[in-house]
Amino acid sequence: MTTAATTAAENATIVSQAVIAPPLALYLHLPWCLQKCPYCDFNSHKAPQTLPEDAYINALLTDAEHALPEVWGRRIVSLYLGGGTPSLFSPGSLDKLFAGLRALFNIAPDTEATMEANPGAADAGRFAEYRALGISRLSLGAQSFNDAMLKSIGRIHDAKQARNAAQKAAQVFDNVNIDLMHALPAQTIKGALEDANIAMSFAPQHLSMYQLTLEPGTPFHRAPPPRLPNEDDTAAAGEALIKIAEDNGYARYEVSAYARAGRECAHNLNYWRFGDYLGIGAGAHGKITTNGKIVRQSRVKHPGDYMRRAAKGEAIAEQKNINRREALFEYMLNALRLTEGFAPADMHARTGMTTSTIERALQTAEREKMITRTPSRITTTPFGMRFLNDLLALFLPPPVKKGDAP
Repeated sequence: MTTAATTAAENATIVSQAVIAPPLALYLHLPWCLQKCPYCDFNSHKAPQTLPEDAYINALLTDAEHALPEVWGRRIVSLYLGGGTPSLFSPGSLDKLFAGLRALFNIAPDTEATMEANPGAADAGRFAEYRALGISRLSLGAQSFNDAMLKSIGRIHDAKQARNAAQKAAQVFDNVNIDLMHALPAQTIKGALEDANIAMSFAPQHLSMYQLTLEPGTPFHRAPPPRLPNEDDTAAAGEALIKIAEDNGYARYEVSAYARAGRECAHNLNYWRFGDYLGIGAGAHGKITTNGKIVRQSRVKHPGDYMRRAAKGEAIAEQKNINRREALFEYMLNALRLTEGFAPADMHARTGMTTSTIERALQTAEREKMITRTPSRITTTPFGMRFLNDLLALFLPPPVKKGDAP
């Protein structure tokens, strides 16, 4: 085969005999918040005075029904309600949603079902009802337990509400995640550690501790808050948080995720291992492997438009097959975040590509001490985790040349 033909073949859409359909997760996006945070780049919208709960639940179920042929017969390994603030929806609305989903999909009773919640008093008052519906895992967006820090990032709850919600979550759920942010305006390393200590005092099974980033398109990107910690202090805070988590029995299994043994988030693990996920809801994204091809989907973003389009079976705004090189980069983008690394055999099963296609990048990463590798596993080093963006850049696909397959 000629060089040009080889390049075209590598860029071609993945063929069925090369790619095995991975585990399938289900993601539901509920897009409303009481107030949009200035650092948030998710598809979230300020809630109207009265949420159109019934109309939106109907839209989700209609959308899911139209998507059913794409995933027919496949078992759902995890369910995740994200947002937005899903806990703004009443237990009655979510009961209708879950009943409809169970009628459509193969969802076992013990499937991990996560819901995101904020620390407002109304949300916490519903925790027991959500648990009774089958929510088995609660992810609490505390972000900080310090009033000044919460105010600096535009959160509408206060430290007392965060503590009360964490305590209530621990009483109701036996699988709780607490989200914390660090590198906040004027935050010291001591302050970041105090937040972590308070979070751990509620004995959650999982912690997500991530750095405040100024995402493009957000108010904080347009006008950064004053007194952000410098790069060295941010790095030092990150290292200190890793140590305090590990000293308290939490293993770091992803760049910003820590868990007690066996309590890693099944939904996120499936995502980072390049599993499939069906994304339902306004602005939801999905990845589906079907007939050997990997298909990326995104739903209509605006909630009103989504509800109108979903009713007609037209909720998908964009859909495309991803080629081999795109799939390979996306695989590395996710797998290198995990402390477990990845097996070359798994990479081949997910992308149809072998590590020989990225050998030069692997050699560079190994030489720079960003990865370690054996014939059976490739793993990111702590140094590689610290400079993850630099590591990932090594695996960026080359520009497609004229004449190559798209």
